[in-house]
Amino acid sequence: MPVKNILVVDDSPTERFFTVDVLTKAGYQVSTAETGEEGIAIAKATKPDLILMDVVMPGLNGYQATRTLTRDEETKNIPIIVCTTKGQETDKIWGLRQGAVDYLVKPLIPEELLQRIAALP
Repeated sequence: MPVKNILVVDDSPTERFFTVDVLTKAGYQVSTAETGEEGIAIAKATKPDLILMDVVMPGLNGYQATRTLTRDEETKNIPIIVCTTKGQETDKIWGLRQGAVDYLVKPLIPEELLQRIAALP
């Protein structure tokens, strides 16, 4: 199933604007959330084709939100790509263990982001 609708979960207005701009110019429909809790609620309500999840956020962090979404019957089939400044190998392993299908380190490179999205099954 091709990705059409993407949910961007990031507490940084600058990162949200940049990511939304890249995705909309590539033809995707994009919705946004500023917190892990809001991201979970929007994911359950709208069932996006893909979620781009930041890690460092107030309240529920991105690892916790990813784990919650991938273990919930309603949302477990929505792929999640973690997009974060946390670039240590242990961070990547932990993100993938929470259920993410991919892990990108910021600053995001538009071409790489679009390639990773296109490569999803």
